[in-house]
Amino acid sequence: YRVKISDDQMLASAIEGFASEPSVEFAEPNYIVTAMAMPNDPDLTRLWGIKNTGQADSSGKVGTAGMDIGVDALWEAGQTGSKDVVVAVIDTGVSWAHPDLKDNIYVNKGEIPNNNVDDDKNGFVDDVHGWNFAGDNKNSSDDHDHGTHCAGTIGAMGNNGVGVVGVNWNVSIMPIKFLTASGSGTTADAIESINYATKMKVHVMSNSWGGGGESQAMKQSIQAARDAGILFVAAAGNDSSNNDRTPTYPANYDVENVVSVAAMDNQGVLASFSNYGVTKVHVAAPGVRVLSTVKSGGYDTFSGTSMATPHVAGV
Repeated sequence: YRVKISDDQMLASAIEGFASEPSVEFAEPNYIVTAMAMPNDPDLTRLWGIKNTGQADSSGKVGTAGMDIGVDALWEAGQTGSKDVVVAVIDTGVSWAHPDLKDNIYVNKGEIPNNNVDDDKNGFVDDVHGWNFAGDNKNSSDDHDHGTHCAGTIGAMGNNGVGVVGVNWNVSIMPIKFLTASGSGTTADAIESINYATKMKVHVMSNSWGGGGESQAMKQSIQAARDAGILFVAAAGNDSSNNDRTPTYPANYDVENVVSVAAMDNQGVLASFSNYGVTKVHVAAPGVRVLSTVKSGGYDTFSGTSMATPHVAGV
């Protein structure tokens, strides 16, 4: 249950009061979380994270050839993805109409579009392309850019003669929006997003967001996803800090399906802003000046562990 306390009531005393009730398992704050992106750099024109040939990035920094995710070897072997694989992008939404994404946007075949009926009886009316938990409606399209950028790294269409290419040429990207146009949201909406993705039997959840404290309710949702065999990929954070010492959630939840992702640059060096940790951060991926799709239908470069996370989710 979500409970709104009065403005003159202290949060700590309210939590203590609810927690003392025998019928309440636990009580905790509804934290504010944010998208984990850094200021963007619009000059990069190459996808060095996909194929690094040693070129310079927009700042003039020359990359190390081969320092990328190595997915081109899989493409050459004919492994370019599958529409049968569903990846939930839990974020600010995803642009349904982007020319490089529209053919890879998830379609709920159990729903008849726009008939105002919950055809598949999952509790969500007309959730043809995921759901918007920030607005509690079917419009999961992006009003920020962050989610669309992440989606493009996972699955911008390949071999279509348009723009960029994602790790997967073909995939089903399920937009799940809980972050608003400002890039922020609540843990309560995040939990509902995770629960929805689990209910819809996705294969991977990509989570480029974080903040707030530890949430028992969120941990239980991630555990339920684990029990359903779903991978939960999460951004390690952009505070240049050690997650072994200072936890960042949801990346720090000690659940077997969580993969915590740091960001590296085109030389394979940990990004200056990236969090790290011997035990709590599992892998690094390209996250500096990454070119991908944005909601306008165009392309832009962003930096952050947010950009590293969809490289891993895509793989």
